[in-house]
Amino acid sequence: MNNTQKIEQGKTYLGIELGSTRIKAVLIDECFSPIASGSSEWENRLCDGIWTYSLDDICSGLQSCYANLAANVKENYGATLKKVGAMGISAMMHGYMAFDKNGNLLVPFRTWRNTITEQAASELTSRLGFNIPQRWTAAHLYQAVLNGEEHVPQIEYVTTLAGYIHFMLTGKRVVGIGEASGIFPVENGSYNRGYADIFNSMLAEKGFCKEVDKIFPSILFAGENAGFLTEEGAKFIDPTGALEAGIPFCPPEGDAGTGMTAANAILPKTGNVSAGTSIFSMLVLEKPLKGVYPKIDIVTTPDGFPTAMVHCNNCCSELDVWVKMFGEFAELCGNGIGKSELYELLYKNALENGNPSCSGVTAYNFLSGEPVADTENGRPMYFRTPNSKMNLANFLRAQLYSSMAALKIGMDILFEEERVSAEQFTAHGGLFKTRGVAQQFLADALNTPISVMKTAGEGGAWGMALLAAFMDCGGEKSLPDWLNEEVFSGMEESSVSPAPAGVCGFEEFMKRYKNGLRAERCLAE
Repeated sequence: MNNTQKIEQGKTYLGIELGSTRIKAVLIDECFSPIASGSSEWENRLCDGIWTYSLDDICSGLQSCYANLAANVKENYGATLKKVGAMGISAMMHGYMAFDKNGNLLVPFRTWRNTITEQAASELTSRLGFNIPQRWTAAHLYQAVLNGEEHVPQIEYVTTLAGYIHFMLTGKRVVGIGEASGIFPVENGSYNRGYADIFNSMLAEKGFCKEVDKIFPSILFAGENAGFLTEEGAKFIDPTGALEAGIPFCPPEGDAGTGMTAANAILPKTGNVSAGTSIFSMLVLEKPLKGVYPKIDIVTTPDGFPTAMVHCNNCCSELDVWVKMFGEFAELCGNGIGKSELYELLYKNALENGNPSCSGVTAYNFLSGEPVADTENGRPMYFRTPNSKMNLANFLRAQLYSSMAALKIGMDILFEEERVSAEQFTAHGGLFKTRGVAQQFLADALNTPISVMKTAGEGGAWGMALLAAFMDCGGEKSLPDWLNEEVFSGMEESSVSPAPAGVCGFEEFMKRYKNGLRAERCLAE
């Protein structure tokens, strides 16, 4: 059966992920290989001190992405995309979308990028004895209550971006357990009962008497059915009317869960690093951590296993600005360079000609606050020592190092204080599209071998499509067994080991980086 026939007969699976700067859709076949994709660029905006996307942004962005996918299918296969075997929605985790009983959004969507919930996060962490980061949905809810915000008495339910899109398409207020674990701590397939009781009492003390496990979305595991595409949902995503209602949906997941799936990092002692606008690492735990660390989240895999997450708000955005500027210079010289070629040229020059320690050049990529680096507000910054060697290779290498430096701060806690071990780390996301460069720098930073699969650039949308396929054809297999046996058994991947000079160089860079954080904080103020 060729791809055209597969598309016409609905023997495909669709994953859509709403990332920070791009919405991407990936259509896979029964062999789980991507056969079509679509995307739409978007950008969050800072409105009244809040990082947000409007409902119009969300609706138009989703429709634009789907239309791009449908056009790609039509162009390559001559087919109209009308149905798929199953589909699923993913989005950037955490954040806050609060609705009243009529389904009206009460305040603009507050994304994970906001660092405005310090008091709430601190009080919740202290009372629960469990780290609740600022970006978690529970922290946003409690901060709104602490602030006495006008919308709080009207709250009927609170969800995430993935949960909202899933509801619009299916009418079901559910999320996958991985997504739920970034809303509030979970245990045994539901919100942790003991923690929920404490949180409910904290809210009641402030005059908010609704129970969180009733206003938060219900929880499902990978493989469970999460509803079907409604007539309204089909028109919402595809106004042309070509897409048919009735398509089954898997539970919506956050970008952490889809990243783990796309990297086949579901079993204990396996990990992955996802790098785009933000960067985060996931390491599936063998046993609970001994301590509680503000820099480390405890979330779960899509099938519910505890996972240590180090999440950093900033990764590629500042780096992309510099690459774009060098592209403008090339245009000015009359030697315009394609985007992919430009990244390849600059990144490889940084690897091949840059000094392992960047020769005294240090960079900070903080466009927003970076809690892992104890920085409440962000300002991009760079400095160099008087005896540094400032050249293009060292400067770009410093920018690349800065994209993963905050991550290293958190990972060092796991490796050095908790003595957690990892058998496998797999990297994916836009940072790793240029073969071997960021991959080598990450191996040096973590002093751990890093693998990159040929699907690294497909990212979470492909992972979401896999979760949709697992629901449809996983049978009695567990998610890890199904991924190992059906998806990744013959997957092409490349692995690099830490280079001794690179490991030492990154450590030297980190000393300057940590010493300069005080200046970064002052500048941000």
